[in-house]
Amino acid sequence: MLTLASKLKREDGLKGARTSAAASDCARRVSVRDKLLVKEVAELEANLPCTCKVQFPDPNKLHCFQLTVSPDDGYYQVPDAYNMVPPKVKCLAKIWHPNITETGEICLSLLREHSIDGTGRAPTRTLKDVVWGLNSLFTDLLNFDDPLNIEAAEHHLRDKEDFRNKVEDYIKSYAS
Repeated sequence: MLTLASKLKREDGLKGARTSAAASDCARRVSVRDKLLVKEVAELEANLPCTCKVQFPDPNKLHCFQLTVSPDDGYYQVPDAYNMVPPKVKCLAKIWHPNITETGEICLSLLREHSIDGTGRAPTRTLKDVVWGLNSLFTDLLNFDDPLNIEAAEHHLRDKEDFRNKVEDYIKSYAS
């Protein structure tokens, strides 16, 4: 059975044998993690929801990029242990949301290593899954039953119209 790691090693070995500067080839060798990241970033860019935008401040560091979820901002960083631990995601814009604290912590099951509902982080999850999950927090995945921001959830239950007004005020004040 041919594994991805052995195939990449063999390809890297063939490249080194074909070039006269084998030492410089070793310096340019790309890890499996990085090759997977390049593939996933291409898929992510091709399949972004229309409400999301991704930017790479340094095109040589694909593991550090800015993700903007409209109408709110957020940063997404892929950790060095990519694909083995959940990504760390924080909303930088102050927002009034039942699943996001005012300091930016986000409650989304696929961002947890262990989740009660079984939909937590798994190595099979991709960047696209995370982006679509984050996008859903602003469209159809509001969780008022198990909120991270209890005050926002209770506010929604008490007075939906006032809740909507507060959300709009936060967006005007903090996300512009």
